[in-house]
Parts: sequence; C-alpha cells; structure tokens
Amino acid sequence: MISYIKGEIAEKYDGKLVVESNGIGYLMLVSTATLESVGPVGTTAKVHTVMQVKEDSISLIGFSSLEEKNLYELLVSVSGVGAKVALAVLSGMKFTDLVVAIASGDTHALSRIKGLGKKTAERLVLELQDKVTPSGITPLERGFIIDNEDAIEGAYQVLVSLGLTKNEAMHLARLYSAGTNSAEEIVANALKNMGR
Repeated sequence: MISYIKGEIAEKYDGKLVVESNGIGYLMLVSTATLESVGPVGTTAKVHTVMQVKEDSISLIGFSSLEEKNLYELLVSVSGVGAKVALAVLSGMKFTDLVVAIASGDTHALSRIKGLGKKTAERLVLELQDKVTPSGITPLERGFIIDNEDAIEGAYQVLVSLGLTKNEAMHLARLYSAGTNSAEEIVANALKNMGR
C-alpha cells in the first residue's frame, strides 16, 4: 500500500495530477481542492494516497491533506458511493462547509453538489452524521486525537448562538484555535477581530 508520494508536480489538469518521484510519474485522481492546493507544476509536494483496485484497473487517488483523505475514506464507506462520487463531493464544497453540512444534516446543500442526488445526500447524512462534528472528523475516525477539538466545538456552538451562520462560526473557531485549548479564548479572539 502506498501511503503518500513526495515528489515534483509534473502535470496538472482537470481532476488529475502527476507527481514524479525517483524517475516515475504517478498519475492520481484528485479533487479540485487538492489540485488547487498542491502548488504549481515544478514544485515539490507530498500527496497522501489511497489505492483503488477494480477488476479492470488500479487507480491512485491523491489528497493534499490527511483530513481530506480521511473524509474520502468515510465517503466511500457509504453504500452506493464510489471514488468518482466521493471526489465529486470533495470538489463540490469547501472541506469545512462539507463537514458542517454532513454534521448538521443539511441534505439540501449536499444535494446541490453536481453528481450527488437527493437520495445519496440523505444516505451520506444518515451514515456519516455521527462520525463527523462541525469541527471535522471525530478523533476516533481520524485515528488520532486533536487536543483542542472540544474547544473548537464549544467555540463553534457559542458563535452560532451569537447569530453567526454555521459556516462563519466554524471558520472563525478553526481560525482562532491555534495555541489554545479554551473555547472562551477562541470566542474572545474571534469577537475581538470581528470588532464586536
């Protein structure tokens, strides 16, 4: 199993990325977010991977972050969701917005993603809602613990109660979570920088 590939970005085009490492060019299927975040052709990147084996083909799926890789693996665990649909979902919304939509059961927002119908959106929520929180994939699913996960979640709840949208609240909670394990500190910093 290939966990990640580190090398030079040789090619980038719609939904695909080629990373050259030790003289070998690895073609990967990627989301729009990964394509945008890995950097331009000629730069070095570390791309996390999942290998997809079918009867007639073997494909590498690439991700610029472990969070995106973990969410992809959750998505394909849902019945009826394969690599193509999972990548369409990851490409259809920003990562944070997508996690918030799943955690809050927002099937309307999910069903607007191209290639994802209403029934599949409902199935995603049904099967994954308890595996994600508005601040990301639960520590159990990630396979590691994030020290300030509770603080982010607490700050998110407070910011929503103050009238911010779920997306704004999550963005601010994550933005101001660095270096603190206190929900109060996160909220205070967020409000201070918002001028409230």
